[in-house]
Amino acid sequence: MEAISGRARVFVGAVVLVAVVVCTPLPGKTPWAAVGLLALVHAIGERAVKGAFHPVLLAAVFLLPPPAAAFVPLPGALCASTGWVRRVWRGASGAVTVWAAGWVHWRLGGRDAVVGPEFPYALAPAACAVLAYCLVLIVLDSGVRFLAGEPVRRPAICRSLAPLAVHGLAGLMMAVLWRSPYGPVAALLVLLPMCVAWWVFAQVHRERAAHSATIRALVQAVDIKDEYTRGHSERVGQASVMIARELGMDEERVELIRFAGILHDVGKLGVPTRLLRKDGPLTPEERRVIELHPEYGHEITRGIAFLGEARAAILHHHERFDGGGYPYGLAGYGIPEPARIVAVADAFDAMTSTRSYSRARPVPVAMEELRRCAGAQFDPRMVEALGRALDRWGWHPVVTAEESGVPEMAPAKAEVVQKDDRAVRP
Repeated sequence: MEAISGRARVFVGAVVLVAVVVCTPLPGKTPWAAVGLLALVHAIGERAVKGAFHPVLLAAVFLLPPPAAAFVPLPGALCASTGWVRRVWRGASGAVTVWAAGWVHWRLGGRDAVVGPEFPYALAPAACAVLAYCLVLIVLDSGVRFLAGEPVRRPAICRSLAPLAVHGLAGLMMAVLWRSPYGPVAALLVLLPMCVAWWVFAQVHRERAAHSATIRALVQAVDIKDEYTRGHSERVGQASVMIARELGMDEERVELIRFAGILHDVGKLGVPTRLLRKDGPLTPEERRVIELHPEYGHEITRGIAFLGEARAAILHHHERFDGGGYPYGLAGYGIPEPARIVAVADAFDAMTSTRSYSRARPVPVAMEELRRCAGAQFDPRMVEALGRALDRWGWHPVVTAEESGVPEMAPAKAEVVQKDDRAVRP
């Protein structure tokens, strides 16, 4: 944000001017002790959560006159370890946002509701203040991003309101306790459970980031080794998710199915590269080597605990519904459900992607072939789920294969026989 356009700098300057104006008419008896304590707690909290510490700002909205509340976000923003333009912007936008929410709150009689005994009445002006806080925050953020030439995120006010409503309740509890005989110390104790929740959320976020990094590293290794099917793993994961959601699976299981689709070919890391890149049909000996890749993949992922049942899909995604597949010749519903999903997604992408040995088939043709092989090679339920999902959402895969110089595939129908993801005639 340091190298922003002139229009964006004018916008920042205008917001700074508005912040100065709204902070200027301070009331005669400004509670500077409360302003200072809230500003200090906000600055510490902002450092801890790496962002705006909304509960304290909203507590200032409910406790202080609007001009005084506008001072609370300034120390934390101006002392942040960022460039001066960003610090000035965060301070000014925070002051304007807090002032606007405070003005709405006080206009609706919120201060008297917090101080007085009729506490439930405080919820209505507090809700209006949180809504004003959210709206001003979105308008200012979108405005500076648009003028700076950055992509503007959709003003997802519904998504923003949910967490801010929780922060608003915490701020309201702080304000009520602050005004009660228990005083500011009791009010600050409200932040302890929120800090614990933030810490837990941060740990979950780090864990998910580590999972994504693990998956990404394995997929990149496979793509480097088998350059002819680059992007195949992501597309199989995408199609697997479409099937799983069409079957009504919960999001946690859908995520495992996505992992299974993405990592189904990780066992190729144990297959000689010359076989993966070979043009033309494989010899029986070469096919036997290729057919070991599900077991290699199962071994490679054995120590990755978060994959759960995705490992079963990696091991069994080449089993056939009639029992003629590999590595163990499982049949029907004895094949794990994730494996039956990935098998259909794998064959679908193999037929609809251009490779060095085949040109992509249209989606309707691929679906016709899958339906022809349903009951023999594929679970009919999974094939129909993919068909319904494609009818509803269409197919928008990642484009990775080069199509130049690729020979046309014979138009005659043929059973889908998968050899290292090749759809060929037997």
